[in-house]
Parts: sequence; C-alpha cells; structure tokens
Amino acid sequence: MPPKPYRAPAWLPGGHAQTIWPLLIKPTPLKLRRERWDTPDGDFIDVDHLDGPRHAPLLVLFHGLEGSARSHYALSTAHACKKASWRLALPHFRGCSGEMNRRPRAYHSGDSEEIDWILRRLQAANTGARLHAAGVSLGGNALLKWAGEQGSSANTVVTGVAALCAPLDLAACGHHLAHGFNRVYTRHFLNTMKAVSAARLRLHPGLFDEARMLQATNLYQFDDVVTAPIHGFAGADDYWHRASAKPWLKSIAIPTLAVNPKNDPFLPATYLPTAADASPLVRLEQPAGGGHVGFVSGAFPGNLDWLPQRLLHFFLHETS
Repeated sequence: MPPKPYRAPAWLPGGHAQTIWPLLIKPTPLKLRRERWDTPDGDFIDVDHLDGPRHAPLLVLFHGLEGSARSHYALSTAHACKKASWRLALPHFRGCSGEMNRRPRAYHSGDSEEIDWILRRLQAANTGARLHAAGVSLGGNALLKWAGEQGSSANTVVTGVAALCAPLDLAACGHHLAHGFNRVYTRHFLNTMKAVSAARLRLHPGLFDEARMLQATNLYQFDDVVTAPIHGFAGADDYWHRASAKPWLKSIAIPTLAVNPKNDPFLPATYLPTAADASPLVRLEQPAGGGHVGFVSGAFPGNLDWLPQRLLHFFLHETS
C-alpha cells in the first residue's frame, strides 16, 4: 500500500517546529559496520553499513550538510531498512565521520564526482542486487546533479534516485538562511564548519584566509572564503551557480523522486521547480508541510516513519 501524501500533524504547526522537532525524537542508533575507503587522490571516506541478505536491495543514503550516519533521517531509514530486510550504506562525506580527512578539500553541495566514485564502487561490489540511491539536503542536491550529468548512463549504476529537501537553488537557499529566524540554522552550521575549517588550516597552512573565515556571519561569506576556493570555484557566486541541481533536472533520464516541502525554511517555495523545469522521469512532490527534512507524523510526540516509507515504496514500486 503506497504511503499517503505527507501531511504535517495539527499539533506541530510551522516549518521551523517541523524542522527542529525530529532532533528531539530521533530513533536510537543501530549497530552498523564501518568500512574505510581510500580515495583515488590519497584521502579516505568512512562508509557505515547495515548488512542484510546478500541479494537484498541496497539503499545508499547521502547525508546533508554536517550530517552523518547518526542524523535523525539516517537513523529512521536504517530502522526501516532493517525491518524490510534491506541493506543500507551510509557514506560520510570527507571529514564528517568523526575524523579529519587527509587532503585540503572537504565536500560541497555539487560534489557529483565524489557521488559517482562512491556509487560505482558500491555497484561493482553489489553482485547484481538492485542498487538505489537517495540523498538528503546537500546530499540530495549533489545526487540530482550527478543524475543530470550522467543522463541515460545513470541506469547502469542505480535503479533510480530520490532527493529529500535538496537545496536546488543554492543562491536562493544561501541568501534566505541569512535572514530572520533562519539565522539560527546558519549559526548552527557555522559553529561546526568554522571549527573543522580551523583544524584543517592547521594541517594545511595558507589554505584560506583564517581571519575572513572567523568573521563570516552567513553562508555566503563562509563559502566565498573557504568552500569555493578549496574546491576550485571563483567565489561563492560561482560555486552556488555551478553546484545547484535545479538546472540539471531536465537532463535526468532515470526514475527520480524529489520531495520539497513548501514550508522548508531553507528554500522559499517560489524557487521550487515546476514540471516545466524537469524531465518527465522526475516526480516532483511538494507537500504544504514537512519543514526541512522533518516529515514528523502520527500523534504526539510523533514519529519519523513517513520519509523512509516513502523512499522504500518509491524504489520498490516506482523505479521498475
């Protein structure tokens, strides 16, 4: 039975509450098996695995900005996969698994090259089982960009892709997060990003201007001094333009699900794509509520079952 279209519970009104509440009710962690992979450029990433039957479907879930396998959406998806006897792989972007990566680079919203390497390595080891890929927020944007760049060749790697709350227009998202209550999210991100960047600078002196980094009060300023130059962009404007997934939606040639609540505090509804912006194979779901990767459902205090159920149903019934 397909999951009902998402509808926020009456007891949890508003995008901010729906975004923050999941942090308070997130499921307990499951025991996962961690692998460390050496990257082609001499770095490493850590991938956490929920093992299962050898020929069971494998779902790959890419996390969001400063996320990890312990993020609430990763935990809820892990529990759903265990219940369904699916396997799950949770790759950590560089520096997000609890240990600083070796190279100067980190990760970014358009990191489709890293996505490609991870997916192809998993596909090569998957012994013919179905491989599904999903991404949340930043991870969803990078995954959609990868799918658009790959075109029809993406179907040699995965059955389809799903993106939840992807910041499809990075400029709209970045500037929106600099105003009003949204600055709470910006401060949260900057606190950890500045600490990690300062540690990276000690390993790689001269990588960027530390004084400018410490003075950054919004994502534009941080990306302009740190993210953009480290990853080969001319500045924040160039990075946000070239890394946004929205222009790639028309090039996607595999079954795709893109869920973007209209009350997501990170991306104003006026910037959400329409059917004219996307390939016919892209299913756009834009519920009125949900917040940013919230999707709380049920009676108080609620649960986080809707998102993983939507993912599993999409890959089981809408990608063949």
